[in-house]
Formats: sequence, C-alpha cells, structure tokens
Amino acid sequence: MIGDGMGTAQLYAGITALRDNTNIARCPVAGFVKTFSADEYITDSAAGATAYSTGYKTNNGYLGVTPDGAPKETIIEMAEAKGLSTGLVATASITHATPAAFYAHLSDRDNYEDIARNILNSGIDVFIGGGWNHFTKRSDGKNFADSLVKRNYVLARNIDDIEKATSHKLAGFLSDEQMPRYSQGRGDMLPVSTAKAIELLSGNKKGFFLMVEGSQIDWGGHANDLNYVIEEVVDFDKAIGKALDFAMKDGETLVIITADHETGGMAITGGDMKQGKVEARFTYGDHSAVMVPLFAFGPGAEKFSGLQDNTDIFWKCVELQKLGAK
Repeated sequence: MIGDGMGTAQLYAGITALRDNTNIARCPVAGFVKTFSADEYITDSAAGATAYSTGYKTNNGYLGVTPDGAPKETIIEMAEAKGLSTGLVATASITHATPAAFYAHLSDRDNYEDIARNILNSGIDVFIGGGWNHFTKRSDGKNFADSLVKRNYVLARNIDDIEKATSHKLAGFLSDEQMPRYSQGRGDMLPVSTAKAIELLSGNKKGFFLMVEGSQIDWGGHANDLNYVIEEVVDFDKAIGKALDFAMKDGETLVIITADHETGGMAITGGDMKQGKVEARFTYGDHSAVMVPLFAFGPGAEKFSGLQDNTDIFWKCVELQKLGAK
C-alpha cells in the first residue's frame, strides 16, 4: 500500500485528525525508506514505484525499465508466473505513474496511451481507478475497452458496479481522467475498492499480490493544501483498515504500508490531538528527499524494520513469496 507523497508529517497530520485512532497503528513493525532515484537525489513517483515493483532504481519519469531502457520483470509479472492473482487500486488514473510502474515498461510516464496498451497484455486480474479516456478516446482510434472485454474483463464505470462485481477479471474505470479528491465526490471509493479487490483476488488458493495507492496525498502536498492532505491520509487509513482486517483473519497475508516520496516539504507547526486540529506549513510545491515511513503486518513483517532502500522492499517480498524460485 503506497501513500503517494506521504512523509511522516503528512501521516502524523492524519493521525492527529483521527485523534490518534488509526488503523495504521495496528502494525507492529515500522521502519524508514530511502527514496533517491538513479539520476536524482529527489525521486518522482515513476522511479519510486519502479524501485518497489522491480527492485531496481531508474531515472525519474521511467516505468519498469532501467536507466538504459531495458525492461525489468515486475513483481506483478513474477506473481502471475507463479499462478497468483494480481490487482491494482488507485485514486488516480490506472495509467498514472505509480500503478503504471507495476505493469508498464516505458521511458515516459506521460505517454498514457502506450501505458494503457501495456495493461492489455499485463495479465492483471483486477484494476480499479480512473483513466477511461486513455482506453477509449485514443489518437490511434482504437477502443481498448472492447479489447478488455475480449480478454474476459467485466467493465465497471461506477462504485455501485464495483461493489456488485463477482467476476475475477474486473476493470473498474471510475472517471474519464483523474479521480476527484475525497471531499469533492470520490467518497469511499478507495476503501470500498480495496475490500472488493481483496475479495475477488483472495479466491485464488495460491495467493495474490495487490498494490493500493492513496494517490492524492501527493496532490494535496503539491497544492500546499493541508485540508486536502489530511482528508486523503484519513481516506488511505480507511483502506489500510480493510487490508488489515483481512490479514488478521487470514493469517497468511503480509501488508506493507509505505510511500514513494514526500511532497511539499511539510512541517507540523502546531495542533491538538484531543481536538483533532493540525497546523502546518509547506516549504515548497514539489517532492523532497526525506526518508518516508514504512509499516508492516503479518508473516515476514519483521524483515521490514529499520532503515532500508526502496529497492529492498521488492527483494524481501520476492524472497518471502519465493517468487524468484524456478
């Protein structure tokens, strides 16, 4: 689970808004993650997510490839090769940098049409987010929605259809481009979609891999909008609750919660935990290089404590799930 742009200040603002009653606090293991990319001290989401998805650092703007453009197998592709079910959920478009890094192999994170093409043959079982137009209103005139149907996906265009879905191949497009923020119409899309993805994917006895992104914590940071940041962190924590509820009952599921980078250089300057009030300032409108927090719950969680590199997360997951064994 990736809180895009979620540094410790963003997380603590959410903790305060929830009056210290969070789902993330249920995790017994915590650590910190170094986020620098191959070519920059300050990473972007594409390079940060690629480190998580492939175990290799790459240049900012690159997806699923090394700095020289060579594609690297993603954890989703490795999971599928082992017969596991796979899924992606995001509050951005499903073609946005973080989810795209788990299935696309391109050197341009903004090439949404080619990213959409990559998903057709990705084998991902369930994906939910925005980005309908990248599949249907394309410059090449092709309709990838039809291509998804031919690949046995059920298409869902609203949250009610997501909740009703029973197919193990689900493509949920809940907006034409990007999703609105939580308080402007998106509502509980993230926790609802997270719970549904887990429900559909967990039917596979071999197991599953799911990446859930709280995408818009980052957007609140870019906007230097404290209320935006807080509502998105609180929403992300609801989704964390859905994952932890399942993991606690299942007993065989590892949940990892972290971020790709911090956004906004946010500093908390005051507040009141009992009242849920936060005061903060932002140093600027882009990403920073500070370490980001990591929390873990479930079998193998102890491996994720302490200070680690973002690429380490991938290799530890591969080891635990034995994805690299032939």
